[in-house]
Amino acid sequence: MGPLPPSMRPEQVLISPTSGRKRAVAFLLPDERRWVTIHYILPQPSLFRSPTFPIAFLIMTFTGGLLILWGVRRLIAPVSTLAAAAEELGRNMNAPPMPEDGPREVARAAHAFNTMAHRIRRYLMDRTLMLTAIGHDLRTPITRLKLRAEFIEDDEMRAKMLNDLDELEAMVAATLAFGRDASQREPMGQVNLTAMLQTIADEAAETHIDAADRIVFVSENMPDVLVRARPMALKRALNNLVTNAVKYGGGARITLLHPIKGNGEDAEEYKVTILIEDDGPGLPTEDLERMFDPFVRAEQSRNRETGGTGLGLSISRNIIWGLGGDIRLGNRQPHGLRVTVTLVC
Repeated sequence: MGPLPPSMRPEQVLISPTSGRKRAVAFLLPDERRWVTIHYILPQPSLFRSPTFPIAFLIMTFTGGLLILWGVRRLIAPVSTLAAAAEELGRNMNAPPMPEDGPREVARAAHAFNTMAHRIRRYLMDRTLMLTAIGHDLRTPITRLKLRAEFIEDDEMRAKMLNDLDELEAMVAATLAFGRDASQREPMGQVNLTAMLQTIADEAAETHIDAADRIVFVSENMPDVLVRARPMALKRALNNLVTNAVKYGGGARITLLHPIKGNGEDAEEYKVTILIEDDGPGLPTEDLERMFDPFVRAEQSRNRETGGTGLGLSISRNIIWGLGGDIRLGNRQPHGLRVTVTLVC
């Protein structure tokens, strides 16, 4: 449409102020005596009809998601740190304390956790010192009783008393060893697990000559497996397990499985599994976990020929847990016992 001719052009145009959606435009006609007023209402704006709405929506959704993810991680981080510290405390009672920084609530929770850990360590140390002190003080009277028992004229009575004193001395020695293992003073280092298991099997075969042909070590033809552990403590733990298998099961089959990669929070760690199996009578299912308690023995082992002090499995579990591993008991079919030890490579 072309421009209006001069005779039809309005002399003056007035536009109402912009307030709200209602608008008005007034035209003064060329005769300068009449006005034409046009009233109109602007349509309601709609974001959904904007061509840039999808892009803006995606940008806001992505940005909001990132902020929510960051906020959730900030809220969960202290809980994850507390869970990791609790797990580390379960593995190692001498684990370093949690940092007591961050928001007030987080700092209070960390302080409470560190206080709890300190009290648990003090309680365990007091218990260990008490057991060690009692065991140490009993050695002298046991020695005196042994000397006095030699003067008993009745041979049968003398033999029974000496057997009782030997058993008591073995319990004292095991108690002292339990206290030494609980202190965990030995430094950590790289241990050739394959060579250690072979040595344990050879030593067990030399000690138990009658069961030497039933003590076998199998490593599945793989390279040497290295683990980070306390060498003497780990050897003591594994030797206790092998000795129990030979004593109560008549033999021991030691199997070293291929290391596998962990999952979940331990995805960056490799774990190796050791199986120690025997062909003995096994244990009642309800006693499998109870056997790890100190001074607990199975009913069939409570005799002078095979009965121990009931501390071997407790010592082994304390050592394995202290190294970040795990130990479980399970029955085999049709009979026998299987000890599963898991260590971190």
